[in-house]
Amino acid sequence: MNLDVAGLRAWCHAAVSGLAQVRDAIDELNVFPVADADTGANMHRTMLAAAEAADAADAEARPLAAWASVARAAMLGAQGNSGVILSQLLRGLAERAPATGADLAAALGHATDLAYAAVGEPVEGTMLTVARAAAEAAAKGAATGDGTLPAVAGAAARGAREALGRTPDQLAVLAEAGVVDAGAAGLVVVLEALATVCSDEPAPGGPPEIPARRPGRHRAPVDGAGPAYEVMYLLDAPEEAIGPLRRRLAALGDSLVVVGGVEDGWSVHVHVDDVGPALLAGIDAGRPHRIRV
Repeated sequence: MNLDVAGLRAWCHAAVSGLAQVRDAIDELNVFPVADADTGANMHRTMLAAAEAADAADAEARPLAAWASVARAAMLGAQGNSGVILSQLLRGLAERAPATGADLAAALGHATDLAYAAVGEPVEGTMLTVARAAAEAAAKGAATGDGTLPAVAGAAARGAREALGRTPDQLAVLAEAGVVDAGAAGLVVVLEALATVCSDEPAPGGPPEIPARRPGRHRAPVDGAGPAYEVMYLLDAPEEAIGPLRRRLAALGDSLVVVGGVEDGWSVHVHVDDVGPALLAGIDAGRPHRIRV
């Protein structure tokens, strides 16, 4: 299947279905950046918003327009750190609207660059690392394999799955808890759904495979060791206001992600101890709305 409007719609729904089946298992893996057990649910809600936009797209519309609608809907509907990063990856793909294997490889590389740039302090062993591995595998597949869209999508999914298994070796908190990264696991589900749709093969029976927590290891409780509040809001602001906003928010807390740039729309996510200054930074940059704490 091509990634035209119908293909994009099929992928979004396959990803929603896959995440729905394993979101509880992904939640159980969640220890980074905060062990609040919501990564699977957040990624599922984000892809659900994307799927709703794909359903609303005109089947005869240009793919670029449909992709843009999906990316914007994901940004507006993104939940949590993982959902916001996922929405930025979708934005990167949308800006290339991949139609061939080579397009997809380039789009995954672009999407990964955007995702890394959106995160205040990128950490390896997370979904960013897995996105990079998927992009590199796709580029290699496009250059050395048959270069078709199914082949490149399959290479990306395999690269992501292999990188997922390495995440505990890259991030100590994962090794201590005996888990792979939760956001990375969710991204593998999304990319494997893409590979299945592009291949025109029936979806595998049963839920996607999610590595279980190692026996004897337990998720650490949320103990207040990090910032007390997770702050998210949408922001209408010009691009030149975003650099100063990032710097102000980085000084206030951690887990900072600012994504968007579509029609001057942005999604802001940060963990802080004091909510007021985080909101004031948004007010000074533009117009914050849909504020969630």
